[in-house]
Amino acid sequence: MTPSIAATPTPAETSATPTKFSLAPNHDPLDAISDKLKPVVARALAGQEISNDEALSLVYSSRNELGPLCRAAALLRDDGKGKDISFSPKVFIPLTRLCRDFCGYCTFRQTPFQTNHLYMTPDEVLEVARAGEALGCTEALFTLGERPEQRYPEARQWLSKHGYSTTIEYLKEVCAMVLRETSLLPHGNPGTMSSREMQSLKEVNVSLGVMMEVLSKRLCLDGNPHHQAPSKWPKVRMKTLNLAGRLKIPFTTGILIGIGETRKERIDSLLAIRESDHRYGHIQEIIVQNFRAKPYTKMALHPDTSTEDLLWTIASARLILGSKANIQVPPNLNAQDYPLSLLAGINDWGGVSPLTIDYVNPEAPWPQISELRRKTEELGFKLRPRLPVYPEYILRRTDYLSKPLKERTLSLTDQEGYVKGGIYRYVTTPE
Repeated sequence: MTPSIAATPTPAETSATPTKFSLAPNHDPLDAISDKLKPVVARALAGQEISNDEALSLVYSSRNELGPLCRAAALLRDDGKGKDISFSPKVFIPLTRLCRDFCGYCTFRQTPFQTNHLYMTPDEVLEVARAGEALGCTEALFTLGERPEQRYPEARQWLSKHGYSTTIEYLKEVCAMVLRETSLLPHGNPGTMSSREMQSLKEVNVSLGVMMEVLSKRLCLDGNPHHQAPSKWPKVRMKTLNLAGRLKIPFTTGILIGIGETRKERIDSLLAIRESDHRYGHIQEIIVQNFRAKPYTKMALHPDTSTEDLLWTIASARLILGSKANIQVPPNLNAQDYPLSLLAGINDWGGVSPLTIDYVNPEAPWPQISELRRKTEELGFKLRPRLPVYPEYILRRTDYLSKPLKERTLSLTDQEGYVKGGIYRYVTTPE
């Protein structure tokens, strides 16, 4: 049975009953799209980039147009990416959960009053990395709080005691250690960074990442989720994104939806990402991440992002970013219906760990790789493991990686840039 989706109401339609749409392959998306949006969608399907104004017109799509928009986005994805759906087998290494920022939805951050374990030690990092290596993982994802030494004297003291002045200096050291001691490839996600810091991390990371979340000054004002998070100001996020482009660093970014932003603010954020990639060509993937409420946070009672709103955002992202963009949705945040994201135009599931939890969303376990494969194949796609740097930056954009990192990635990949051995490294028997 072909899955169906319910469209998200516009403000004027909230009292209406949601309509179901079949996303069968023979459905022509233009048949059910309004005359106002039809030229925009047709332009995207023809392989032409839609303008900023055209992108913003997607905000006004009706609930009855969600199904056709998703179908159009899926066709566009098929044109650029075919039926390959990728994921990165990883371990999640939370180097430190101390952070100078206070975001209204976050349970990842801790204070020195909540934990005596301020930073993972090199031995602890290596233990996790080696355990992941034994399970076939290829990515060491380093996620950490932003510049905790700027807020907490305890962090400064720990770093000084171990010979470092900043958290990012320590991050570089443990990334280098993982490269030396294991076959894993580091991907660092330490928050906003300076040019010098990124240049330093580029030596020991095949890619870096910072979520744009939502580029909204409004959400940084008093009473909003980023009010006490100085790194979340739009100019600060964009500066990091553009610096990565100038330094030719394969870069992961994306948006977090459902935290109080408007659909226009989402589109504005996607357009800013598109503009940065036009200038530099460095954005290897765009994540569309849905908000999930966490207990004991300021947003504990805030509603989770609906499936329909997520699907609208995925489809809009594909139509705006085009057929060649790598668009990811985390399956663990949508455990009941994550396959629907395939029908809205994604081509990647992101990092999935057979070992470690998602420390940012600890309530949301990753699916088993065998299950992820089965559900992906049920919809006619092929699941393929990749490195934390996408095939494009291994095989075609050859000036992004240093010679040692390029040689390492080539030793781990097949002729198409995916992990050698494919899915059978993780799922031993055909299903």
